[in-house]
Amino acid sequence: MLDHAEVSPARPSALAPNYHPLDVVLTAGEGSWVTDVRGRRYLDCLAGYSALNFGHRHPALVAAAQAQLGRLTLTSRAFDHDLLEPLATAVTGLTGTQMLLPMNTGAEAVETAVKAARKWGYDVKGVPDGAATIVVAEGAFHGRTTTTVSMSSDPDMRDGFGPYTPGFRIVPYADADAVAAAIDETTVAVLVEPIQGESGVIIPPPDYLPRLRTLCSVSNTLLVLDEIQSGLGRTGTTLAQELVGVRADLTTLGKALGGGLLPVSAVVGRRDVLSVLTPGTHGSTFGGNPLACAVALAVVDLLTPGDLQARARELGAELRERTDALVAEGLLRAARTVGLWAGLDVEPALGLSGRATSERLAARGILTKDTHGSTLRLAPPLTISSDDLHLALDTLTAVLREEAAEAGR
Repeated sequence: MLDHAEVSPARPSALAPNYHPLDVVLTAGEGSWVTDVRGRRYLDCLAGYSALNFGHRHPALVAAAQAQLGRLTLTSRAFDHDLLEPLATAVTGLTGTQMLLPMNTGAEAVETAVKAARKWGYDVKGVPDGAATIVVAEGAFHGRTTTTVSMSSDPDMRDGFGPYTPGFRIVPYADADAVAAAIDETTVAVLVEPIQGESGVIIPPPDYLPRLRTLCSVSNTLLVLDEIQSGLGRTGTTLAQELVGVRADLTTLGKALGGGLLPVSAVVGRRDVLSVLTPGTHGSTFGGNPLACAVALAVVDLLTPGDLQARARELGAELRERTDALVAEGLLRAARTVGLWAGLDVEPALGLSGRATSERLAARGILTKDTHGSTLRLAPPLTISSDDLHLALDTLTAVLREEAAEAGR
């Protein structure tokens, strides 16, 4: 196997260049810490974009996977297995929903929700065949398939991949009036993130989701919330929609559902909506496989007591206090936090991008990631210690002050 150090102009990488990672090559991880090929340790404050909500190699999750590896890993959905119904019962119980449809990746969960909403629109609402529309939001990230990029307003994700899937109406995020204007007799769903993660942890006004819930109920339209990043403890609640007392008709889950061990996703929600997907209309060879179910069941066990959600709230208060102080000091233009999740806008006057700040943090042993130019995202594992969280924030403060000094402020 080609070692990372061997990649050179004379011997270029065989890997397609669809990512631009930081110059860190990891080889091991445990809890909130990872180790690179040179033996240097880093504090992981990205946690796989929330896929590693429970840290690297959580003992309960590893044990569940190891036990299942010795029993059964895949049946396809041609046959049932003994963990599929328990998974559906456990996840719907955790989320207060009625039915689950298992898939693998987050993008597949969103595609499944789109298909279910359209089928429901034709079979139940009576929308003419082929005419269904779905209202989505600017700045959203729902995946990178041809259908999900058709919902996107980001030229980096969208340009060069047409023709695009029709049927989506893109309106400004956090603007319930724009959603109301976009809904008509062809609208089968409003599909949004309760908090936009990829855009930089964009938090809408507290009345946004409740207004969408009312609009959808009045117009007989489905409210579909993408909780692939925001769900399963990240915001201090099991689902972010709980923060404002809203219940979606369909919710997409992913990332943390697989515990950072393997891809697991699902759509949960109303029985009458998901029941429109009858045998032959939708499926997945690996969706709901026994290994995935074993890990996801262990994830539910971790979240059921509520300790991790409470921890995200408590540490989130510390995170907010520290990042608000950086705004007050003039080192950040803005800080948006919810639970153990933050979008931090670096002050443009410092003259450096979010990427450059991420690189400086990595050089000091803290891993995070930039987005949209000048925004840093912090999403450490929910299991991170208070001391490690403050280590990350101390390092961030030092880096920003260093940048400010270099800018002559």
